[in-house]
Amino acid sequence: MKILLADDHDLIRETLVLYLGAQIDAQVVEVGDVAGAERAIAQAGDVPFDLALLDYDMPGMDGLAGLAVIRGLMDPRPVAILSGTASRSVARDAMAAGARGFLPKTMNARSLAAAVTFIASGEIFVPYGYLEQDDHAPAGELTARETQVLRGLTEGRSNKDIGRLLGLQEVTVKLHVKTLCRKLDARNRTQAAMIARDRKMIT
Repeated sequence: MKILLADDHDLIRETLVLYLGAQIDAQVVEVGDVAGAERAIAQAGDVPFDLALLDYDMPGMDGLAGLAVIRGLMDPRPVAILSGTASRSVARDAMAAGARGFLPKTMNARSLAAAVTFIASGEIFVPYGYLEQDDHAPAGELTARETQVLRGLTEGRSNKDIGRLLGLQEVTVKLHVKTLCRKLDARNRTQAAMIARDRKMIT
């Protein structure tokens, strides 16, 4: 996996590179601002980035204007926002503006790496709690991967078994389960499975 990491804090960049290097097999290119990200994308050549991670507060972002610029250059590959201080409203605005993920810098290494893998695979990631209840997606709007995981839940499979069947890491399956619980307004994986069966969501 090839990742573009744009953040103006050297220590943050170094820490994130260590996180990602320790958890997933990723080549990370580091830059310190939006202009640097533009140059890196232009110079990527025949091996484009699989994912761009942008710090919300770095030079050139200008709110979410920088996100629009980098999205245009990365399209159709995903772009996600990193932040250590952004509020829920910023997270919602970023997702509405086309970000495929919102990653607080307070996430631990394993969760961050799993979220990065999740987004790079084409999914959307926002930590539980960053979106209010009325912002949750309707229950029927599940991705193909979420539907596969939900089928595993209805069959009574463990996260480990589901991961083995789908070729996913167990921590990635856990992220899918959390998202399913949010979308279905379920308290836990068991209730999510019950809701899916009651609504005949899995055929």
